[in-house]
Amino acid sequence: MEISAAGRLEVRITAADVGKRVSVRSLREHGVPGERFTDTVGVLTSWDKGVLLLTKKDGESVRIAESALVAGKVVPSVPARRRGPAASYEELARVAARAWRPVESERLGDWELRAASGFTRRANSVLPLGDPGVPLDEALGAVTRWYGERGLPAYVQTATGGEGTQELLCAELEARGWVREVTAEVWTGALAPVADRAEPAGVGLSREAGAAWLARYQRKGVSEVALRVLGSGPSVWFATVPGPVEGAPPAAVGRCVVDGRWAGFAAVEVDPALRRQGLGTAVMAALARQALDEGASAAWLQVEADNEGARALYSRMGFAAHHAYHHYRAPDADGVPNGR
Repeated sequence: MEISAAGRLEVRITAADVGKRVSVRSLREHGVPGERFTDTVGVLTSWDKGVLLLTKKDGESVRIAESALVAGKVVPSVPARRRGPAASYEELARVAARAWRPVESERLGDWELRAASGFTRRANSVLPLGDPGVPLDEALGAVTRWYGERGLPAYVQTATGGEGTQELLCAELEARGWVREVTAEVWTGALAPVADRAEPAGVGLSREAGAAWLARYQRKGVSEVALRVLGSGPSVWFATVPGPVEGAPPAAVGRCVVDGRWAGFAAVEVDPALRRQGLGTAVMAALARQALDEGASAAWLQVEADNEGARALYSRMGFAAHHAYHHYRAPDADGVPNGR
C-alpha cells in the first residue's frame, strides 16, 4: 500500500486508472471481529457512482464502496513469473484455438465466431481477440443471432489474470446480464521435464482417435463432428495404454497437439481402478517426447479449478497457472454445449 511521508496510508488511484491493475485496502463491512480491513488485487474495471469494481485473477468481481477505501495504488499489470515459458495471453489463446478447431467459423472484426454442433464450449463460443469492428452492443447482438440461427446458445470466451487479458470485457458482459458459467485455467511449463518424468513403456501413439482410444474418452457417443474437432490441429497425436486384459478399454489415453514451440496436452484420462500408478504421467511423457522430436520446447494444458488431483500432478511436473479463462453465456440462452 502507498504510505505518505508522514506514515499514513493513502489512496493513490482515481477513476482515470480504470483498466489498470490495482491493489486496494478497504474497511470490512462484515467480518471477523478485530479484522477491520481487507486487501484486494485486481483490474479496476469501473468506478461509477461511488463504487469501484475490481476483477480478480480468477475472474471474480469485487465491489468496493469508495467511502470504504483506506489505501490504494497501481501495481504492475502482470506479476513476475517464477517459472515456465514466457507467453502473452493472446499467443496462448491462438495456440489453444488452433488445437481445438470448430467445424464452422466466421469473423466479426477481430472476433472469431465458432460452432461445432454443441460439442464443447471451446468450439462453440466467440474468441474475442481484439476489436469486433462495431460497438459492443451491436457485436453482441450479431453474436446472439449467429448462434441462434444454429440452434446454439451464445457464449463468449474471455480470460483474466495474465498479460493482455480481458477483465474490462468481462465487466462489460456482466453489466449486460451475461452469466459466467465455466472457469478453468491454462497452465504452462517446460516440455523436456515432462518427457523425462517416466519411461513411456507400453504407450502407443497414433494420428487418429481409434475405437480403443474413444472407449476410454470421457465423452460418450462421440459424433462425427466431435471426431473432426478431436482430430484438428497442426500436428495431432493420440496416446493409448492398453487395458489389463484383451478387449478391455485402455488403461489410459491422452491427446497432444504440436504447434511450433508449443505442445498442448488434453484428454489425459486413466481408468479409475488403475489410478496412482503413473499411467497418466507415462502418457504425457510419451506425447512430450514426440513433441520434442518435432521441435517443441514449451507445454500448455487446461485444468479446472476443482480438479485437485490433476492440479497436484501438473504442479509436480513443473507446470504453473498462466491465466484463467471463462465462458460467458448470453441472457436467456437455451441449450448447453457438451463440456468445456
